[in-house]
Amino acid sequence: MQGKSQRFAELDFFRGLVLLVIVVDHIGGSMLSRFTLHAFALNDAAEVFVFLGGFATATAYASLAARQSESVARGRFLKRSLEIYRAFLVTAALMLLASFVLRPFYGSAPNLATGDLDSLLSAPVASIADILLLKRQPYLAAVLPMYAFFALAVPVMLPLARTKPWLLLGASVVLWALAPQIVDYLPSVDDNLWDFNPAAWQLMFVLGILARCQPIYQRVTSHRFGWVVSAAALAVVAGLAYYKLFVLPAVIDSDFKRNLAGARIANFLAIAWLVAHLVRHGVVKKLAARLPWIGAVGRDGMVCFVAGAVISLVVDSVLFTLTGGLIDVPLGLAADAVAISMLLAVPQLRRPLMHAITPKPALDARSAR
Repeated sequence: MQGKSQRFAELDFFRGLVLLVIVVDHIGGSMLSRFTLHAFALNDAAEVFVFLGGFATATAYASLAARQSESVARGRFLKRSLEIYRAFLVTAALMLLASFVLRPFYGSAPNLATGDLDSLLSAPVASIADILLLKRQPYLAAVLPMYAFFALAVPVMLPLARTKPWLLLGASVVLWALAPQIVDYLPSVDDNLWDFNPAAWQLMFVLGILARCQPIYQRVTSHRFGWVVSAAALAVVAGLAYYKLFVLPAVIDSDFKRNLAGARIANFLAIAWLVAHLVRHGVVKKLAARLPWIGAVGRDGMVCFVAGAVISLVVDSVLFTLTGGLIDVPLGLAADAVAISMLLAVPQLRRPLMHAITPKPALDARSAR
């Protein structure tokens, strides 16, 4: 996906697709989630989301630095960190509000943020302070704090990615290796560990940046033995799919995802390598042209992520109560259709809403006459 254009249709398509997958993956009784990435691989949509975040960040930074200056680009991503932190606060508030509204009717649903809600009602000042300090991260808001840290590090990462990529990758791998020891020192309440350890997941973000800044894929595939890498990637995908489906237990320790286990990274990279072939041959671009509403979700990524968190929590709670937590194919498919339709509608509704509330520029005296 290297080229002159700073807006990649493939990137928007993948970001939109992964946001749709994240929504159904967080609905326990979803039927579609039985066929999404996590069902056949050791990784899931989270790796795709973070990797694409690094790729998109490198694209935006390079574009801004070229059009204006490096200092402007650095300042923009410091501001971006504050925007992500604000999105975290909004998402946390919406998770608590949704839990408060749904609890009297769907109180048995497992994903309602009842613990955080009880703490807020019993000790509001302390609970709000915990959220502001990232000690408490209500359900589905937990991915955003690490993104805020990544945005702060972008002014350091991007110059290294362009000039000293091996140094950046080496430092990132070392930090990832130390991540299990670092997670205990992250701010938390009641010794609850972060769902996503930023010291580990930064490696996936860095890989996305390097994929944008360095023509790694192009160099390898243009080599006469490049097919060997593709064959190895296919073997890894097939082998780990077999391991996932027939060997691995149904429930895996949460540290496997929290600290981004090496097997998850290997599985993602193998899949990404194969998907890159589809991008090179224009398959994904054609899909993006035929399914523009998916790209629209990707372009409004932050808004759609926040909206998707609320949608998945509400739909999951209703579905769980209706089915008693059991699998129900018709209701599960209906829940998927409702959740996907609602998320697809977000960018379509956001534009006219923003247009309606944006103040119109006042006409000057000559224009009025």
